[in-house]
Amino acid sequence: MYQACIFDLDGTLADTLDSIVYFGNSALAECGYPAIDREKYRYLVGKGSDLLMRGMLQEVSPKGYTEDDVILLRKTYENLYEQDPMYFVDQYDGMEEVLRDLKNRGIKLGVLSNKPHNITTRLITMMYSSRLFNVCYGQRFNVERKPSPDGALEIAKELGVEPKNCLYIGDSDIDMQTGIAAGMDTVGVLWGFRCRNELEKSRANYIVHEPKEILSIVLGEAAAD
Repeated sequence: MYQACIFDLDGTLADTLDSIVYFGNSALAECGYPAIDREKYRYLVGKGSDLLMRGMLQEVSPKGYTEDDVILLRKTYENLYEQDPMYFVDQYDGMEEVLRDLKNRGIKLGVLSNKPHNITTRLITMMYSSRLFNVCYGQRFNVERKPSPDGALEIAKELGVEPKNCLYIGDSDIDMQTGIAAGMDTVGVLWGFRCRNELEKSRANYIVHEPKEILSIVLGEAAAD
């Protein structure tokens, strides 16, 4: 049985796509750019704020952009986001119940996101009881972002669990790459921002359709894909 579960945030623990679209397009408008289609954001998110800004600018400024453009857009985006990070954010059905069940069974829980650390911790605190998670980290300046395994390995160490006894759970190729690089088994979730094909190509050990399947994996009741 696995001893710990480490979760991605966007598209895994929280349905944040509409929130990111809203704040992204609001920031673009304030900086004089057109909006980006919602579906395009599915593939822009997940790599951290800096790459999100660069991806957005590539969409709306095909002739190129400057570093000053990146800095201004990111500052505008983060100022808007920090005012109300729960705007348009929802829990996924059944997720909180699964988290509580895992916790009650003695499974240690962590969060690792490429979203800025302050926003990550605020969202987790506002969406779930802070006591559900033993460790919660977003992107920090002194830790390389996913798919580097550094953050996942740091969490495993803090939890006192060997990587081989951890599950890394996320919705994208970045998450699967993170877990594999950390020596953890991976779970790809289909309720997030990406598709089964991406998760299969990224060699997810398990692919699940709903949160309760995570519990079956932890308890050893599910076969690997």
